[in-house]
Amino acid sequence: MTNQEQHDGREPAEIRVSPATAGLRVDQLLARSFPAVSRAFAQRCIKTGHVLLNDRACRQADTVKTNDLVRVQWPEPEPFELKPEAIDLDILTEDDDILVLNKPADLVVHPAAGNPTGTLVHGLLQHDEEHFAEMIDEDLRPGIVHRLDKDTSGVMVVTKNEAARRAMKRAFAERQVEKTYLALVLGEFGTVTGTIRTQIGRHPRNRTKMAVVAEGGKPAVTRYRVLASAQNVTLVEVNIETGRTHQIRVHFAHLKHPVLGDPLYGGRQNDAPLRPKRQMLHAWKLVFPHPRTGIMREYMAPLPADFQQVLTELGLAPFARRTGD
Repeated sequence: MTNQEQHDGREPAEIRVSPATAGLRVDQLLARSFPAVSRAFAQRCIKTGHVLLNDRACRQADTVKTNDLVRVQWPEPEPFELKPEAIDLDILTEDDDILVLNKPADLVVHPAAGNPTGTLVHGLLQHDEEHFAEMIDEDLRPGIVHRLDKDTSGVMVVTKNEAARRAMKRAFAERQVEKTYLALVLGEFGTVTGTIRTQIGRHPRNRTKMAVVAEGGKPAVTRYRVLASAQNVTLVEVNIETGRTHQIRVHFAHLKHPVLGDPLYGGRQNDAPLRPKRQMLHAWKLVFPHPRTGIMREYMAPLPADFQQVLTELGLAPFARRTGD
């Protein structure tokens, strides 16, 4: 399951409360553990009895303690009906086959239970209903060939016809697409470059998370280069050869250098000099063969204001200007 598909109305979920999340309200815990779920949807699930705390009914205001067990039986999802919605799109380029955009943080890519409206897909339908409506299928992801987590900003490509979709899917599968991110992570590195090569699979105890596993996962390769550091925070340029769910966040947490502001893999981060409201991860560059011509194209997404502000407060303003221009 992807980040947007962590419940489907059938598969129950369990959360064993860790010290990092102890003290949260039940609704806060659900919203933090399931990034695709809004807090309002979590509250509705609690009110309708779909959530148990230590096998007993609970209230949204109940707080959890370390080792508490929260069980969730997601309600059957209501049928989605995709309708165009007015959503601001920061379009970098567009032609008859593709649309490249700079996705803001806090925007879900496609509808799922808990986020039936207000997604990028709804905005694409508003922008060009003629093309994207023709591509709607049972997955309700017209044009979507890859995705970014809700709170990850940056460059994405979507396709506008079926031939382009097949070509881009093939390019991703054959690793002809180069994806470069910028991330702020905790701690400093002893080397300038490195490669993280592991298997990533579902977390053995917390099924809402991904983890580095010894066996049974999928190969994941992440390369990084240190750009600068200040106040025990490091700015890294990251290239991913594979596209596993939450790959960058999982890999850097595995190195004990979690992404700054990451609520799922970053722990409490009490020693962090800043407490940003979302993970400081930005899809900076995307290079891919154009689906019609095969000519390689490169697109860059300027850093959003919140990322630039954190760089400035850390004393890394030159990098804010260099990547934001």
